Amino acid sequence: MSGHEDLIRACYAAFNARDLDAAVAGVHTDVDWPNAVDGGRVHGREEVREYWSRQFETSDPRVEPQAFSEDELARIVVDVHQVVRDLDGDVIADHNVQHIYTISAGLIACMDIRNA
Repeated sequence: MSGHEDLIRACYAAFNARDLDAAVAGVHTDVDWPNAVDGGRVHGREEVREYWSRQFETSDPRVEPQAFSEDELARIVVDVHQVVRDLDGDVIADHNVQHIYTISAGLIACMDIRNA
């Protein structure tokens, strides 16, 4: 799992640094990603990039991985502390969630979110 953990940690670091090129480099070209803001899902690197870009226009999210494990389906489960601020710096949300990753061909193929 350490190679997958390194990949996911690098994606979190890039996301938090707002380096979208580096962040989407870790996802599969046909990635399936949750749209936590509007509901539904986005598909593919470009839709994920657009989703994150829109998110950064209205909020300042930061996600910090706390722990990694593997579930019964061999998915990587990451306990995440997530803080979302508005553009004035006021906290909108501060909570723990789990991000569940499916890895394929060395890249993130799918991500799901569940309450911790």
